[in-house]
Amino acid sequence: MSAPRRPSDPSGLERYYVLTGGRSGPGGSASSLDVATLVVSRSDPVPGMQHEHEEIIRRCREPLSVAELGAHLGLPFNILAVLLSDLLDGGRVEARDPIPAHDAGRGPDLALLEEVLSGLERL
Repeated sequence: MSAPRRPSDPSGLERYYVLTGGRSGPGGSASSLDVATLVVSRSDPVPGMQHEHEEIIRRCREPLSVAELGAHLGLPFNILAVLLSDLLDGGRVEARDPIPAHDAGRGPDLALLEEVLSGLERL
């Protein structure tokens, strides 16, 4: 005889389905997210908020990339993007590009690098 089947593991696909309300990808403001996008909280968690939303808000008090956030929470990118979409639409977090698009091809700011070098020399 085979062993009786146990209920499915809540950390599997069923958990992701529940977390996202059945959505498979982000919409609206979160559709342009990538792993290098920085996320910053704009509010504090509120009572009754979904646990994962609370965790995102807590962890993003300082800017945190989507990749880092996913690693901390143990969530795949597409699931995290759906959760971030909820928070972005509600104005609870802000998404920032790590390098503004208009500066992407320019390279580093030479004045800033000179200031850093000067500060290092004074050490």
